[in-house]
Amino acid sequence: MRGKRTVALAMVAVVTAVAPAAASAKDLIGSGSIAAQPVLEALFKAYEKKHHSINFIYTANGGNAGVADVQQGRSMFAGQARPPLPSDAGTTYVKMYLDGLCIDVNPANSLGNITIPTLRNIYQQNPPITSWGDVPGSNRSSTIDPVGRDTNGGTYNFFLQAVLNNDPPGSQVNAVTSDGLVIQAVKNDDDAIGYAGLAWQDSSVKTVKLNGIPCAPSKIKNLRYPLSRFIWLVLPTDSPNVSVQKFADWARTDKKAGKIIAKAGGVPAFNK
Repeated sequence: MRGKRTVALAMVAVVTAVAPAAASAKDLIGSGSIAAQPVLEALFKAYEKKHHSINFIYTANGGNAGVADVQQGRSMFAGQARPPLPSDAGTTYVKMYLDGLCIDVNPANSLGNITIPTLRNIYQQNPPITSWGDVPGSNRSSTIDPVGRDTNGGTYNFFLQAVLNNDPPGSQVNAVTSDGLVIQAVKNDDDAIGYAGLAWQDSSVKTVKLNGIPCAPSKIKNLRYPLSRFIWLVLPTDSPNVSVQKFADWARTDKKAGKIIAKAGGVPAFNK
């Protein structure tokens, strides 16, 4: 679950774009969430072993981009790391499992806990906290290098809503295209701070508590961790693919699927 991931995995998955109409009957074409990618791919692999006629093709291009793909008929489903928005017209959201958006710093930083108001002040526009010397618990006095997600990601909107009160982040934030690249940036910069999904956490960064609560499965499962969230599967409201619906039902409720979710870095919410 928490093994170090390669830069290749951190980058957006490169998959040949194929329109649903041109795909074979067994191909289930999806796109979207990078935060959910490790868990979804583990579920896809297990489901393909159970159903040999099914083949998943998933492009991890960000949850918001994936929803747009569903709306425009390019994808049969999308992974998404934020709740529905009014702009998601024509889609249906299905809760799949729980995730936590973890806050990470470089191991050189002694910070062990941060509050949401302090985190907001680091990422906000006017005026941001720019020095680690103004963050309680840090042993540093250098300039903070905040790292975040680009607007293609549903994680961007989730952070915007849950931390920034829907105010856009400041120009000091380095916006990157995947959770893996956030982890990479924090690993390589003693002064960085970033946020990434639970499945992307590894030993190259230090995950800090938020409001005194760790980003851990036990705290996410009972929604005590402040940035707990659902990962969703997004389907077209009109004529959703039956095979995708069957996969969603299996992934949400099957006991073995729950074990796969947990091993891949998610937190089962419905699996019994």
